[in-house]
Amino acid sequence: MTCGTAMLDSSSCIPDIWGNPVVESAASPRKPRRTAAAPDAATEPPAADDPAGTPEGPPDEVAPSSENDTVPLDTSANGTLELPTSIDVEVPASTATEDRAVLLARLQLLETENARLRAEADVAPPAAAPRPRRKVGRSTAAVVLILLGALLAPLAVVGSWARGLVVDTDRYVATVAPIADDPLVQSAVTNRITLAVVDALNVEQLTTQATDAVANLNLPPLVSGAVQSLQGPLQDAITSFIRKNVTKIVSSDAFSTTWEQANRAAHEQIVATLRGDPDALAQISDTGALTLDITPIIEQVKTSLEQAGFTLVSRIPTITVTFPIASSADLVRLQNAYQLIDVLGGLLPYLSLGLLAAGVLAAQRRSRALVVAGLSLAVAMVLLGAGLLIGRSLYATSLPPTVQRVDTAVSIYDQVVSLLRIELRVGLVLGLLVAIIAFVAGGTPAARHLRASSSQAAQWIRTAGERRGVTTGPVGVWLDEQRVLVRVVVIALAALALVLADMLTPAYVITVFVIALVVLGLATLAARPRAAEEPDAVI
Repeated sequence: MTCGTAMLDSSSCIPDIWGNPVVESAASPRKPRRTAAAPDAATEPPAADDPAGTPEGPPDEVAPSSENDTVPLDTSANGTLELPTSIDVEVPASTATEDRAVLLARLQLLETENARLRAEADVAPPAAAPRPRRKVGRSTAAVVLILLGALLAPLAVVGSWARGLVVDTDRYVATVAPIADDPLVQSAVTNRITLAVVDALNVEQLTTQATDAVANLNLPPLVSGAVQSLQGPLQDAITSFIRKNVTKIVSSDAFSTTWEQANRAAHEQIVATLRGDPDALAQISDTGALTLDITPIIEQVKTSLEQAGFTLVSRIPTITVTFPIASSADLVRLQNAYQLIDVLGGLLPYLSLGLLAAGVLAAQRRSRALVVAGLSLAVAMVLLGAGLLIGRSLYATSLPPTVQRVDTAVSIYDQVVSLLRIELRVGLVLGLLVAIIAFVAGGTPAARHLRASSSQAAQWIRTAGERRGVTTGPVGVWLDEQRVLVRVVVIALAALALVLADMLTPAYVITVFVIALVVLGLATLAARPRAAEEPDAVI
């Protein structure tokens, strides 16, 4: 169709870029672009059956539907058609037919998916894979073993301490020897020895005879009365003089030596008695008591008084001063329990540690179980310490009225249980150290971060040293390749040092731990990965 085809007067015909006519209707809802050369013209819309109202063009083309669907062209004065310098093109919107086709396609897809799901629902689902059974019995066994080991730990410590006091003479002497240096005990011993010397001299009778002899010298009555009044002060002066010399002896090293020898002899007699030695049983006094003999101190006091000019002590006969240790009834009860103390005292510590170790081995997460075992041991030792404090209070309140110095008795109690306190502190330190080591070696995020940080720090120090020419060479490579062996050897040596020690103390345990930690740290710093080693020269 060309622009010469008959059409309504209200329409204008403009050829498009392919030469096809485009009819622009004045009644179109889209307002044509205004130009200076072609003002708007109000025309009637074309009839619905007018063939001119439908543009013709290539069969595959779709007429633009936006408001810029026509391009106004300017004509020059001579009627020549001028082409526009630019053309606005917009993507046409989808038609209702296209939207319907898209919806139908989506609906078909949904129906297909529903049919597939219904088919799968009709099929029996496959049997679910059995979930791995949690080893409840193993976890329960670990908890029970660790709990039993922790509960048995206080009894093990007490049994070991009691066995050391009853069976081992050296440990007993080490326990009671410091008592001689206690000022309260020295004061009690001084009073006992002073009274023994004063009674042996019969100072009251001696002063009475002296004053009476002076008063009978035909002195004036006033002087004689004054001499008689000096009897009390003279008695106090002699007693004070004796006490001063006794105090000097008791506070010297000689008393400590005598005290230690006396306690060693007494304990050997106790052990012999508990083992049923008839000679030892015969050495028990007539009162049925086993006593501590400190008679050598009396001889030293007599010598000191003679050297000070108090020659009257030379007339004193041999004085025996003893301290009761145990009665025959106590020895009988102790003899019945001797075998039990000897066996259980040596077995309980290993049994407690064995239960804790078995609980750790039975646990699924052994590092966590080791932390729990260490903390349980530490808590058990804290409870034992609280029990000792309660026992100390009960002991002080249960003393008979005949005990004049309660503070001295309490001081002796503290000294006797001193080794027990040391052992429970060792258990506390060991428990805490084991818990710390297990936590650092565990698999928690904090532990992994701590190990990674220490490795990075060691790598930084190693790199800084190598930049300055400090390197461990082949030894460092060997340490890196055998780092597991090195750690095992260091830990084994530390454990051996703890086991072979005669008597563990908290300071000794911490020292062993620090030394092992330093050795492991130095081995980590000295370790050098093989990747950093220069390649071997080819011969």
